[in-house]
Amino acid sequence: MFNCLRRVGVLTAACLAFVAGPGAAMETAIIHPPAQPYTQDTLSSMLAAQAPELNPQVLLTAVSAMQCAVNSGAEPANRLAVIDFSLPSTEQRMWIFDLQTRTLLLQDLVAHGQGSGDNLASSFSNIEGSHQSSIGLFRTQESYFGKHGYSLRMDGLEPGINDLARQRAIVIHPADYVDPSWITRHGRIGRSHGCPAVRPEVASMVVDSLKGGQFMFSYYPDDHWLATSSFINCPADESDNMVATTTR
Repeated sequence: MFNCLRRVGVLTAACLAFVAGPGAAMETAIIHPPAQPYTQDTLSSMLAAQAPELNPQVLLTAVSAMQCAVNSGAEPANRLAVIDFSLPSTEQRMWIFDLQTRTLLLQDLVAHGQGSGDNLASSFSNIEGSHQSSIGLFRTQESYFGKHGYSLRMDGLEPGINDLARQRAIVIHPADYVDPSWITRHGRIGRSHGCPAVRPEVASMVVDSLKGGQFMFSYYPDDHWLATSSFINCPADESDNMVATTTR
């Protein structure tokens, strides 16, 4: 059963485009209004109203990092995924936003790596074979069918933090261990080899909404990263605080 959530079990209007099936093109199902620029604070406030369970400061940090990338030459995106790894795996800690309509497409469970922790993740890495998740800003890329099914590759944008994501095969993919029944049996959902794995029931929607150059921001309150990330600590002036999205 298709399960696109604003709250558990509730379809949002923007998500109805995906009900047509995996092959349906989003842009033919929904006609978006022309993109408009917003200040980072304004856009964050709009999105926060759609996702009251997402820490507003985490969301603002994600939006600011995304805009820093755009100011540095990256193409604007239509969608933004935010993962808050400071929350336990038993909570829905992944949010996907449509930046054009300023709506929430999905809130759901997401796995972290075996090497990052048990129910709570606390260790993150850019090292191949660590089986740890990576934090920071990512750019999603091509979808593909692999050993886990319909999956999505992405590139980490932060040197030394996540820029080996493709080499490490850190991808979004479905996993049957991302399931609430695991919480009852094990006190947590299952863990990956570092990938942000999602429930099979929502995997196609997640991949289709994020493929082709969207942004994903994985957060954890790591003091060193917060103090040194060039995207989080982006030099800003009034023009830098304007957020624009594409019209694709």
